[in-house]
Amino acid sequence: MMKPLTRLVPCVLLSLLGCVALSAQPAANPATNPVPRNDWMVQHEGFNARAKKGDVDVVFLGDSITAGWGGAGKTIWAERYTPLKAANFGIGGDRTQHVLWRVQNGNFAGITPKAVVLMIGTNNTGSDTAPQIAEGVEAIVKEIQTLTPKTKILLLAVFPRAEKSDNPARVKIGQINEIIAKLDDGQKVFFLDIGPKFLQPDGTLTRDIMPDLLHLSPAGYKIWADAIQDKLTELLK
Repeated sequence: MMKPLTRLVPCVLLSLLGCVALSAQPAANPATNPVPRNDWMVQHEGFNARAKKGDVDVVFLGDSITAGWGGAGKTIWAERYTPLKAANFGIGGDRTQHVLWRVQNGNFAGITPKAVVLMIGTNNTGSDTAPQIAEGVEAIVKEIQTLTPKTKILLLAVFPRAEKSDNPARVKIGQINEIIAKLDDGQKVFFLDIGPKFLQPDGTLTRDIMPDLLHLSPAGYKIWADAIQDKLTELLK
């Protein structure tokens, strides 16, 4: 007895398509997919050139908030971090996938820093889920550990943004931080959440600390430096 046509069609289609899998594969996490940005390639190569010179004991790695050590935070940087042989590898607009690509493509070639201060993920909050972003942060941590196993990583919680604590971005950042806190192994990776130090007692963020409710003022960079002082000193021993 001939099978109904409706039963034959899938078989014919599968034959024509080369037996395509019936179940769709899960989409790759964009936050862990290393990609470059054409607009910062010159800056990236500059970081690589700095790394090749060696003599770097501390690397600050991240996005525009880290890059701001060369702007609003430059006075404190000169006072505290230049004597520590620190290098600033922050680029505005970077997401986890961009930092991952940079780490894989030369930012650590030639150096074995004693410590890396890593803070990244806020630029992913508009497009990726908290678990995806946390996975992106973890990928960066693992890549650094592969390239320079002796380096200790001071993993900072993603800083708060937006004025109120119930802002969706702020809520997602809290979720990210809850996940990445588990990367702290007490040996080579140390998680530190200094976000509350930027906030008022009621949880609001003021423009005195972050003028655009995202990037730090000079006062904000002073808070950052003070908040990591003891831990960074410990990691550099």
